[in-house]
Amino acid sequence: MIKTLLPFEQKKETGTHKRNPDDHDDLYRLLPEELQAACQENRHLWDYLCLLPLDEVPIPEYYSELTRSLGDKDEYNLIYPVGNGIFIHLYLGPGGGRPTYIPIEPGLTEDLSRVLPEVEDRLIDETCDISEVESEEKRSEALVRLVDKICVERRNGSDITFSNSGKARGKDKGNRGKVPVTADQLRALKYIMVRDKVGMGVIDPMSLDPYIEDISCSGIGPIFLEHKIFKGVKTATTFESHEALDNFVLNLAESIRKPVTLRRPIVDATLPDGSRINIVFGREVSRRGSNFTVRKFGETPLSIMELIEFGSLNYEMAAYISMMIEDEMSMFVVGETASGKTTLLNAVTTFIPLRSRIVSIEDTPELQVPHTIWIREVAKSPAPGEHKSQVDMFDLLKAALRQRPNVIIVGEIRGVEGNIAFGAMQSGHEVLSTFHASNVEKLIQRLTGQPINVPKTYMDNLNVVVCQNAVKLPSGRLGRRATSISEIVGYDPVTDTFSYVEVFRWNQVNDSFEFIGRKNSYLLEERIARKRGILPSQKWQIYNVLERRAGILEKLHKDKGVTDFYELLRVIAKAEQEGLF
Repeated sequence: MIKTLLPFEQKKETGTHKRNPDDHDDLYRLLPEELQAACQENRHLWDYLCLLPLDEVPIPEYYSELTRSLGDKDEYNLIYPVGNGIFIHLYLGPGGGRPTYIPIEPGLTEDLSRVLPEVEDRLIDETCDISEVESEEKRSEALVRLVDKICVERRNGSDITFSNSGKARGKDKGNRGKVPVTADQLRALKYIMVRDKVGMGVIDPMSLDPYIEDISCSGIGPIFLEHKIFKGVKTATTFESHEALDNFVLNLAESIRKPVTLRRPIVDATLPDGSRINIVFGREVSRRGSNFTVRKFGETPLSIMELIEFGSLNYEMAAYISMMIEDEMSMFVVGETASGKTTLLNAVTTFIPLRSRIVSIEDTPELQVPHTIWIREVAKSPAPGEHKSQVDMFDLLKAALRQRPNVIIVGEIRGVEGNIAFGAMQSGHEVLSTFHASNVEKLIQRLTGQPINVPKTYMDNLNVVVCQNAVKLPSGRLGRRATSISEIVGYDPVTDTFSYVEVFRWNQVNDSFEFIGRKNSYLLEERIARKRGILPSQKWQIYNVLERRAGILEKLHKDKGVTDFYELLRVIAKAEQEGLF
């Protein structure tokens, strides 16, 4: 079974009927005004609050939007909306540990044990009416109509009988054969049917939550989340058996039209909202049982200004990266898994000149580029029974070189496509990519070793390496920082060594960034200054250009309030046209 296990002993309702928010009782009067309004519009939210043991769990604070400062608290007890009438209760009591994430959705407080199986059985006979409907919205509407057709609303316990098998039946002649339910049960059934048949089942509320980055289940037990503000949280949603987990995984794979089987137990796919999902089915390959991970991506990527707000880098670093990209220097963003590599790569694409022709190459679509002249290529995964992908990253990268791009963006370099990428750099193309490596030395080792085998003499075609890592901040919390920016200068075949210059470095002691490459940047002085017509004797002026650009970015951010990903591209493009950037 899939259950919602609350982190407290819920209070039992007294009396025959549930309390009504219209009664304006003592509990209702204690609620914040916004929470009162939310309860009036969403009965299931009020029903949930009535179950809270107030001597153990105080009335939660209500936030229509969350701020990052909330994550600094040692204890929190709050509710916020995520849309579609769904709310999240996030609770971390005085015991500490992981906070608990409780989706408050229709049906959470309803007993549907008798009616839900019967409604699902009846739906099997009726779903032929919606089998051909492609639109999610129309399928949802059709399901709601079917639930109305199958069920009859009863009041005060009337109009209901139970057969020997325990199935409910309406008594009135006009309702004979229909499933009698209360008004609250009817609302819950409609929601659950749409959630499970059209949406993503029990993880639907989490997929709607804009503050969630990752949704993961590692086997029997609770689902875990990576929250943008509260970091690692444990949900109340729990798989109690392998059978329940396997069924959920099978349904999830079917819903995205990437079925898993015992012969093909691993699936990687992209969801309609752009999120990436990985599914592993069965205990033969995963000893703790089936598992899945959803990596979410927002509709609008984080901009470089927002990353500066979060402390990932500063204005000088952003200005430096913008100059490198503008002057066609190739750059890799490297780091561990979930360190923010793709987020940073997406953010810096706003520095690519507006009229550039961009070709991106990915095996799983993650990149979001704000430009209109953008050719987006995605590798085609092998179909069941095939041994080789019909179109892989290597094929796409070779094709990209014939498309006359100004910039080639590779979502992630893992294998032999790295050779083609360096060949593209050798022929003058600007290449941006991400790569799994913890630092510059490891990056070079992996690129020049098996299976990529980039010739060592080619390494200086990669100009800039940004190391992006998940780190422990002075406050003790985890954060993502661009821990260094380095320039690769060259390779000495005599000593078999590589030389590189570290330009920026993160200071862990005070969570600040140091421009240690000031008056010592090879690329700024020897490449960028020359391309901009600065005389060798006056090459130090390039640092004034950098400082001026950093000041412009800071003014756009703090004074003009420019933070949106797409707006930033338009503002920078206009500033470039006017010679201001």
